[in-house]
Amino acid sequence: MAGKNPWGGTGGNEAPGGDGPSSDGGGNEPRGPRNPWLPGSGAEPGKRRSASIEDIFKGRGPEGPRRTGGNGGGGGPGFRLPERADGKSWVPFIIGGVALLWVGVTSFHLIQPGEQAVVTWMGGKYSGTLDSGLQITAPWPLQMVEKENVTQVRLEEVPGTKTEKLILTGDQNLVDLSYLIRWNISDLALYKYQLNDPRNALLEIGEAAMRAAVARQNLDSVLTGAGRAEVEQDVRAAMQARLDAYRSGISVQGIEINKVDPPSRVEEAFKDVSSAQQDADANLNRARAVAQQVLARAQGDASEFNDIYEEYRMAPEVTRRRLYYETMEQILSKTDKTIVESGNVTPYLPLPELKRRAEAQPTQQQGQ
Repeated sequence: MAGKNPWGGTGGNEAPGGDGPSSDGGGNEPRGPRNPWLPGSGAEPGKRRSASIEDIFKGRGPEGPRRTGGNGGGGGPGFRLPERADGKSWVPFIIGGVALLWVGVTSFHLIQPGEQAVVTWMGGKYSGTLDSGLQITAPWPLQMVEKENVTQVRLEEVPGTKTEKLILTGDQNLVDLSYLIRWNISDLALYKYQLNDPRNALLEIGEAAMRAAVARQNLDSVLTGAGRAEVEQDVRAAMQARLDAYRSGISVQGIEINKVDPPSRVEEAFKDVSSAQQDADANLNRARAVAQQVLARAQGDASEFNDIYEEYRMAPEVTRRRLYYETMEQILSKTDKTIVESGNVTPYLPLPELKRRAEAQPTQQQGQ
């Protein structure tokens, strides 16, 4: 009994090993083995055979190389881009277009008004500073551009919210003082590369200058505001001189003291002292007002005496009588007067009493 062929054939006419011709015993043409992995393994004429593994990885079909194009067909290792009319590839044009687009995007820079930009080579070595407008540089990453607003006035509040900063005055008192620093960038290159931390340097220099300026003032001048303007000017000048010495590229626009209070631990006692000081100032002001009134009255009396003396020198007798009459008038107008005459007239005539009675009668008649 003939053994069964593992590839599907039967009968003993198959060649050993499946390589030789065989017959199906019915007089038909001999066929090769049905092994699908062997190329040219006796496939029937006119019929497609399955592609081998080698054909698949080489991009070929059973009948020859596969064609791939822009119609979406094909893929894998045999995929190719569409070709130009002359048969050359579009890849150089695509690469050139991408390169031109990259150069255009990274080489042209629009700097807004009030802004400047620093240019560096590969992000390291400083190359230059760009002003506002449309500027051109080498493409990224050959040259890198960093923009900064140099006209904007920036604010730094010292010591910040809900923080106490005690400063010693010239008369050995402590005050809780807060202030505001207004500044901007004067030189962008120096600001970027001269100091490690320009903002922190600004705050440290401002604090040192403020402590030195307050130490030259006493407590009253700082609290009442009389010395605040002087302190602000001194602090600004000292800060700008120190920042220029450091070549920081920072310009201090102004210093503004926001708050000057006594320390919180002695605030109640300080209020008592301040209230007593205010009372003393009020009493002093009232005394000065009274002194001014007395002085004005004395000056008026002296001026009047000088006028009378001038008249006396021109007519002594007349002036003497006038002064006598004026003096007697002032004296008698404030005393009760009694006239006493001799003869048949009543020797006693109380004129003030009669006058009071005469004034009282009309009042009684009106009441009735």
